[in-house]
Parts: sequence; C-alpha cells; structure tokens
Amino acid sequence: MSPTLFGYVRAHSWRQQLVVLAVTLCSLPFFYLSVDLPKTIVDDALGSGTGPREFFGVELSRLDYLWALCLCFLALVLVNGGFKYWINVYKGIVGERTLRRMRFDLYTRILRFPPAHFRVMSQGQLVQMINAEVEPLGGFVGDAYSLPAYQGGMLLTILTFMFLQNPLMGLAAIILYPFQIYIIPKLQRQVNELGRQRVRQVRVLAERIGETAAGVVDIRTNAADAYEEARFSDELGKVFFIRLSIYKKKFLIKFINNFLAQLAPFLFYSIGGYLVLQGELTIGAILAILSAHEKLSAPWKELLAYYQMLWDTQIKYEQVMAQFEPPGLAPVEDVTTATPSVIPVGGPLDALGATIIEDDEPILNAVSFSIALPAHVALLGPPGPDKQALLQALVNLRKTRSGVFRLGEEDISKLPSRALGHYVAYVGNPAQIFAGSVRDNLVFGLKRRPPEDVTRTARDQIEALASGNSPFDGQAEWIDYGAAGVEDTAGLEVRLTAVVEAIGLDGEAFTIGLRGALDPDRAPALAERILEARAALADRLDADPGLARLVERFDPERYNANATVAANLLFGTPLDSSFDIELLSQNAFVLRVLEADGLDVALRQVGYELAATMVELFADLPPDHEYFRQFSFISADDLPEYRALVGRLAAEQIPSLSDKADRQRLLALPMKLIPARHRLDLIDDALQARLLTARKRLREELPATEADKIAFFDPGAFNRGASVQDNILFGRIAHGQANAQARVATMLTAVIDELDLRAAIVAAGLDAEVGVGGVRLSLTQRQRLALGRALLRRPDLLLLDDALAAFDRAEQERLRDAVLRAMAGRTVLWAHQQPGWADEFDLVLRLDRGRLVAVGPPAEVMGEDDRDAAD
Repeated sequence: MSPTLFGYVRAHSWRQQLVVLAVTLCSLPFFYLSVDLPKTIVDDALGSGTGPREFFGVELSRLDYLWALCLCFLALVLVNGGFKYWINVYKGIVGERTLRRMRFDLYTRILRFPPAHFRVMSQGQLVQMINAEVEPLGGFVGDAYSLPAYQGGMLLTILTFMFLQNPLMGLAAIILYPFQIYIIPKLQRQVNELGRQRVRQVRVLAERIGETAAGVVDIRTNAADAYEEARFSDELGKVFFIRLSIYKKKFLIKFINNFLAQLAPFLFYSIGGYLVLQGELTIGAILAILSAHEKLSAPWKELLAYYQMLWDTQIKYEQVMAQFEPPGLAPVEDVTTATPSVIPVGGPLDALGATIIEDDEPILNAVSFSIALPAHVALLGPPGPDKQALLQALVNLRKTRSGVFRLGEEDISKLPSRALGHYVAYVGNPAQIFAGSVRDNLVFGLKRRPPEDVTRTARDQIEALASGNSPFDGQAEWIDYGAAGVEDTAGLEVRLTAVVEAIGLDGEAFTIGLRGALDPDRAPALAERILEARAALADRLDADPGLARLVERFDPERYNANATVAANLLFGTPLDSSFDIELLSQNAFVLRVLEADGLDVALRQVGYELAATMVELFADLPPDHEYFRQFSFISADDLPEYRALVGRLAAEQIPSLSDKADRQRLLALPMKLIPARHRLDLIDDALQARLLTARKRLREELPATEADKIAFFDPGAFNRGASVQDNILFGRIAHGQANAQARVATMLTAVIDELDLRAAIVAAGLDAEVGVGGVRLSLTQRQRLALGRALLRRPDLLLLDDALAAFDRAEQERLRDAVLRAMAGRTVLWAHQQPGWADEFDLVLRLDRGRLVAVGPPAEVMGEDDRDAAD
C-alpha cells in the first residue's frame, strides 16, 4: 500500500478521478453563464429603454425578453444542479469503492501478520482502525481531486467574472486571501498535531477498555474497581484537554474566516458605490458582483474545509498504515489459482542452524536436525515458547533470523503459505473456532477451492472487481472434496462421521443434537422419524407403569403439573419473544384471554401469595442460597422489589389494583410456577380447569397475524419450537421420582438406537451454531473440533502444539492413539508435556530454553529419570 493517501488514491482511482475532472471542466461555462445572466436581466431586460429586444436572432417584446432570460436562468440552475448531482453521486461511488478496497487490503494484511504482532496490537484496535478510523478516508477519496477542481473552478470563474466587470472590484474580492492563506495553514498545522495526539490517546482508551473487559473478574475480586476508574478518568481527562485545545483553534480559524468574509462586502459597498456614483459601474454590475461574492464564499469555505480535511485524513491514513506495516509481514500470494505448488512433503525435514529472535531474545538458538519423513516425532522439554516457535516456523508463521528450515530441498520460508497450507495442518492450544456451525468448523480446512463459476449477481461481481475485492463468492461451494479423500457430499458425510467418532465428538454432538431444535421444513424425513421415536417411547411408557410415572405427557385435555403455568396456558412453545415466559404477563392478547374469565385476577392473587411467601422465606437468606435456585421464579435481585410491593398492598386490594406495573409484576410470578416442583398448593383443581378453558380460548381466538408465533403441542405433529429431545418425550420429566432424569435419558437413548436415529441426531448436532469464537462450546469441545478439522483434511504433516492439555490423562491417551492411528504413514510433530508418551513416537526432539539438547529414537534420548518422572 502507498505510504501516502494521495498515492493510494492515484493508484486505485485515477481513471475515475479524470472522469470527475472532465465533467467538472464541462460544468464551468454553464456556471459562468448563471453568474453573468442576472446582470443581463437587470441592465438589459429591466433597463436600457422600452423597445423590443433581440434574443438569439428573434425580436421579442421587453416582457417576453424578461421571461426568456428568466427561463434561461432556471434552465442553467437545473443544468448546474444536474452537474453537481452527478459529480456528488459519482465521487461518492468512487469514495465507497476505495474505502471498500482499503478495508479489504487492511483485512488481508491481518491474515499476513506475524503472530508476534498480535501481542502489541489488540483485536479492539484492529476493529477500531478498519471500521472507524478509515471511515472518513472514504469520503475524502471521492473529494481528493474533484472538490478542489470543482470548488476551485467555481472560485476562479467568479473571480474572472468580477475582474471582467471591474478590475478594482475583483482586486477587492481577493485582497484578503493572502492573509488567510498565510495564517490559516499555521493554525491548521497546530490542529493537525493535536489531532494526532487525539488519535493516539483514543487508542489508549480502547486498550484500557479492552483490558478492563478481559480482566473484570480480577478487578472485582481484588477490589480494584475504584483504582481502575481513576486510571480511566485520567485518560479521559487527557482526551478532554486535547479536544478543548482543538476546539479553541478550530473556532479561531472560523472566527478569522467569518470576519474576513464580512469585510469584503464593506469594500464592495464603499468602492462599488463610489464607482456607481462616478458613472464607471452600473447598478446591474454591482448587484451581479455582490451576488457573485455571495457565491464566492461557499467555494472558498469548501476549499478551506478541504485543506483541514486533507491533513486530518492524511494523519489518519499514515497512522493506520504504520500499524499495518509490521516487520515480517508475509508476502502477497495469488489466490486465483485452484491448484497449489507441489510441496516435497516426502522429506527430509531439516533444520540448519535455525535461530528465531523476538523482542531481542532468542527463542530458538541455532537448532539443527534432520528427520527422514514420514515419521511421528515428539517435541519435549521444559515449558517455554521454543517448541511453539519451531512448529510455527514450519508453517511460515514465524521467520528465522538466521539459518533455515527445509522440506526436501525447499526453504520453507520461501514456500507460498497458501500452498504449504494444503499439505500441513497446525493445531494450537487453545485452538480458534469460528462463528458458524460445528460442521462449518470441521470442513473449514477444506474450504480452499475457489469456485469456478460466478454465483454472485452481475452487480455484486462488478462492484467487487471495481473495488479490488475478492473475485469469488463467499457463499459458493468452496469444499475441496479431494483433500478429504472423497468425491462428493455423500462421501464427505461418511468421512465426517468417522472423524467425529475418532476425536470423541460424536457423544457431544449427539447431546447437542438432542437439545437443539430442528427445522422440519429443511429435514422433513428426520422430523417424521422423530415422531416415530415419540410413538415408540409412548408405547414403552404405556407398557410399564413404573416408567410411566417418570414422564407426564402433554394432553390437550389435561393440566400438566410438571410444566409451568405459562406452558399450560399456551400449550406450545413460543416462536416469538412476545410470547416468552418473561414477557407473557405483558402480552395484550394473552391478557385479553385471561380477563375474559377473570383469570387475570385469580393469577394476580396467586402471584401476591407467592410474593408474600417468598419474601418471608428469603428474608434472611444470602443471594446464593439453594432456595433461590429451587424457587427460580424469583431472584435475589428482584426480591427487594417484591418486598416493597407486598409491604404497600393488602391481599384484598389485588382485584381492584390499578397500577399497570404492579399488575404485570404479580401476574409474571405464577407464569413460572410448576406445581409438582414447587409444591406450594396454589394451583388447585378449580384453577387448573379455568386455565384449560383459557388454553382453548387462546388457541381458537389467536389472531392470524400471531399464528406463526406459537408452535402448539400436537400429539401427531412435530413441534418446530421444541428441542429434538422434547419432541420425542412430548411431556415433562416428573419431579419427585428417584433418578428420573437418568432413567428417562437411558430410555430415550435406547429408543433412538433401536430406530437407528443416532447418526441423524449427531448430524443435526453438527449443524448447531457454536457462537462467535465458539463461546457455546466448552474448551475441550473446541479442542476436539480443531483436531477433527485437521484430521478431516488428511494433512501430510500435522503439527500439534500441546493440543490435548485441556483433557484429563485418560482422554489425552485415547485421543493420542486416535490421532496417531489416523496419521499412520504420514508425519506428526507433536509438542507436549508427557515424557511417558515417548515410546509411542519414532523420534524425540528435546529442547531446553531454545537449544536442541537431544534428537533420536526414544530409547536413546529418554533416560530412566524421564520414565520415572512420567510414571
């Protein structure tokens, strides 16, 4: 990228800038005519006798001549407005394209950053720079040449007109410009320097906020919140005083500009008036000059604002570029070819005096070895960055200061990273998981075959290419089936199943699939199979009274004592937040249904009794007491609110309660009440019968506009709002039955296995979303996912950086064996902290504080002390 903003603009938009300049030049004659025409109207149409006038060879009456000139003026206004509209829209397109290109260029640079750079650049800073700090640059790019050309052209046109009318008046118009040109840049340079300080200080603020967000637990547990608030206040103070200085100087510039702008009319009136009185200037001319001067101030202000914007954006550009030009930035690679270079993965793998230095400290120090490939190699040694640095150097994530790593005869540092990535896989600790589904993350390593066909719309494709963005569609088919050793989607599913089982993710995917929802429109066959499982489970429950007591199934004609009042009232699952249990007491339609039978009053009375009971029960309990979890319809935070409510109201006031907030507050409590769990005897048989009546009314009277907001329970239909498990169970596990959860889970699993549904549910689990950064997954699940991602693509060389540290010892060994089996006949370099595993590998490399202290077969490298320590 160019070191200067204008260099970047010229490199990527010079053709468009020339188009704008050409149109600008074409517009100036029309602008001159619009300035000159008022003088003609005043002096010719309104003055100079009463006879007819000639207009383009046609003789017109004085009035017709006036109308003709006015219509010409209107036409010129439209023409000038059209020019301005076209120029503004086109320069906006140019600016947005260049901004899109710039953001894309900066993003691609992040992909080429050396890992060490992320230790000095936080994610928040990168986001802030790419999103916010370059935003003003897009607006400037469109104006870079067009604004000075257009506004400067207007300025020169107006001045030319003035000088043609009277040189003395033209001189009066520009006499103050030299002073402005001298003083304004000096003040502006001071504002620019303050702008640099502001940008640097705002970044410090961003770092402080990011650090606080990451360390809020430690701040609070160390009672350091007041100290952190004081530190943040200091940084805010620095921003305040910088901005205050900017305001003072900016408004001083405006004051000077405004004063000088008002001084010019004084000269016009005085000098121009004298010339009119002397008969050297007409009234029409002086009116035209005054009108022109009014127009003169606008382009002059625009040019001054442009000058200020120029320096401000140049500062932003230079500061952003400085952060995106780190030492060790990987070179740009051609991503338009589907076939990478051939890498000599058959070996050998050699290190020849490889030295890696970061922060002036040697991480690897003159390491040399030679390994015949394929081989399974263990990297052992005390904890430290040396093993990670060695592994990352093998995938071009770190550069050697001296010496080389070679694969065959090739210097790894000179191999294209994209080509190397086709043959080498790396799994760190912790591994990064991306937003999307479990399946998306597993096949992430296969998404490297650019689509051959253009699947974007023509408009999207044109704009992407015009902005220098990727020519490929991110929503197209990118999967390289050959890398997984399969030919199509069906083969990939088989391969996925094998990998998921190997890394132990099948059980967790099964659990995720059971707890997740299923869209019956996307998988109608599976929805039908789930209904078969529901029927099979019902048969088991009907055949065994002991099992039947474990589940209370949903029945349209019965109240379910193991479900909430809300679930019994809706008899379905909400598909819209307006019917969520937390908001049900505020839903206008639900309130109308309850009011029809006076049920709202009855439930508010239940709510009042609940509140009174809870206030009494929780009066002296700490917020983390077990009762708060058991009686989950009221929290420790809500308790003071209900205590106040009970204190100011008596039970007999509830039917006539007028305060809307209090009514909703009391009605919200019983909605969460589960009679079989809470055992408060507040929902008696009579109230249950009334709720069943309200249930029927709610379903019958539900407006058509609300019909898609509730998925009603239907014994013969799949419920799109419920989980797969709840669809099979079609009821609630009974409270108070010994080991009910475990026994029902066993029965559920048995039914699923009998119907051969496990694989389908695992597949549904693979389609579950993992959240940004995999936040919905545990650390071990994320590591399994990263291992599966690496194994699925069958790499010739697998690099593992202590990738199993999150697991317990037994699971580590199981996964170790699974990985080594999957990589049989191929190469593994595995850095770990388990000396006892040495015999599972062909070779052992031992590092100690960056130096290679031993290399060879385990029997030669590992001593008795190592084996004793491992045991």
